[in-house]
Amino acid sequence: MDRRSTVERGLREAPAHHLLDSLRIDLAQQFGAFSADLLLVDYGLTELRPVEPVQAPAGPQPMSVESGPAGRAFSTQQPYLSGGDGPTATAFLPVSVRGDRCGVLVVGLPSDRLTRETTEDLAAIAEMLGHALRVADRLTDVYRRTRRARALSVPGEMQWDLLPGRACVGEEFDLHAYWEPAYASGGHVLDWSVTEEELTLVVANGTGPDTQAVLVSNLALNAIRNARRAGLDVVGQASLTDQALYGQYGGERTLSALLMSFARHTGAMQVVDAGSPTVWRTRGAAPERFDLERQLPLGMFEDTVYAAQRLRILPGDRLVFVACDRAEPTEGGGDRAFDRAMRRAIEGTRGMTGADTPREVVRTLRSYGGPTPEDLLVLCLDWHGGRAAARPAAAHEDE
Repeated sequence: MDRRSTVERGLREAPAHHLLDSLRIDLAQQFGAFSADLLLVDYGLTELRPVEPVQAPAGPQPMSVESGPAGRAFSTQQPYLSGGDGPTATAFLPVSVRGDRCGVLVVGLPSDRLTRETTEDLAAIAEMLGHALRVADRLTDVYRRTRRARALSVPGEMQWDLLPGRACVGEEFDLHAYWEPAYASGGHVLDWSVTEEELTLVVANGTGPDTQAVLVSNLALNAIRNARRAGLDVVGQASLTDQALYGQYGGERTLSALLMSFARHTGAMQVVDAGSPTVWRTRGAAPERFDLERQLPLGMFEDTVYAAQRLRILPGDRLVFVACDRAEPTEGGGDRAFDRAMRRAIEGTRGMTGADTPREVVRTLRSYGGPTPEDLLVLCLDWHGGRAAARPAAAHEDE
C-alpha cells in the first residue's frame, strides 16, 4: 500500500472528531513529519483558524487569509513551500472540495524529505482531508465550532445549513459566492446542481435577517430541489415553488428569484426571471447589465404561469449576480446610482480570479459612499466552455 492510500485509509477509519490526530500519526510515519496543523477558514472568509487536536500542544493562532504563507496557499489554491535552506521545511497545502475552499494543512518535516513527489503526495492528502471534513461535519461539531470567529445568529445557523457552500468548479465553469452578513442571515437563497449535461443554478434575494425570512427561503429552496430532483426544468421548478409559497403564505411572503440552466457542452441557457436579482455580464469590454424578461416573484399569486427565456453564454464570459434590495430592477429603470457603483465594482475585479471577485465586489459596494444594503449576496460565474487550464507548480518562499 502506497503512502497516499495509507493516509486515506486512516482518515476513513478515524472517528470524525479525531481526523487531525489520525493524520498527524500517519504523516509522521509515512513522511517523517514532526508537525501537522489544520487551519479552517471562518464563516466571514477573513481568518484561518486552527483546529485543536484532541492530544497535542497548542497550535498556531488565527491568521488573516490575506497574508503569510498560509494565506498565500489559501488564496492561490496552490502548495506553498517555506524554508528548505535549513534542516526543516514547511509545506502549506490548500484544503478544498471541488473548488470550495475549506482551509490550509500545514506540515513541518525535514528539508531532505520535501521532494517534488512528497509535495504532490501531501497536496493529494490535503484534498482527501477536505472530503473527509465534509463527511465529518455530519457527525461532529468540532470543525463548525472552529470556523466561528464569533457566534452565529439562529437565522445564520439555519442559512449555513441550507446553502450548498461557497463554490463549485467544473471543466466548463467556475462558480464562487460570498455574502454578508456572514454570521447573521439575509435569507438569501443559493443553490446549484451539476449533471453530465447541464449546470442548474438558482439565486434569490432574501426578505430580511429574521427567522421568518429564513423559513421562507427554506421552503422555497426545498421546493426548488424537489422539482429539480423530480426531473422538472426551470419553468417547472419556478411553478412548483410559486405554488408552495402561495399555499403557505397566501401572497404575504414572496421571493425574488432567478432560475437558470446551462448546457455544459454548448452554453445554451434557459432562464426564468421571477423578479430576480441583477445579473451583470462581462464579455471583453466593460460590464453591462444582462437584461432579462422579468416575471412575477415566486408566491405572489396563485397559479402564476412562468416562461423560459433562451439565451447563450460564450467561453470567456463572466456573469456576476447581485442579490440585495437595491440591486433589483424596477419599473423606473432601477437604482442608477447603485448601478454605477456596481459597474465600478465589477470593473475593479478585472484580472481577479472568480474566487476573489465576489468578496471584492462586496467590499467595493460597502465603501462607495452611498446607501449600502445590509444584506448582500454576490455570485460570480466564469464560463470556460470546456477549456482546461494548466496548473502552476508549487510556489516557493523565494519566488
